[in-house]
Amino acid sequence: MTYSKNHVSKEPKSTKKKRNRIEPLQNVISLRINDNEKKSLEKLTKATSKSISEIMREAIDLWTSKRRSLCMD
Repeated sequence: MTYSKNHVSKEPKSTKKKRNRIEPLQNVISLRINDNEKKSLEKLTKATSKSISEIMREAIDLWTSKRRSLCMD
């Protein structure tokens, strides 16, 4: 018996990564940026498949970790 592509079952694809967060994110921060900064962020979102929010969270984490190490000296 031959099977066509229509008979092949596909498992559902998850479009977003599941996060193990206890509380949902509820805080909103507005940020004004210039056109070049926005273009850079848009390029990063396409290159990394991450949202602008995820990129900004990573940037904040990186900045605070560097500041902590500088302040510890």
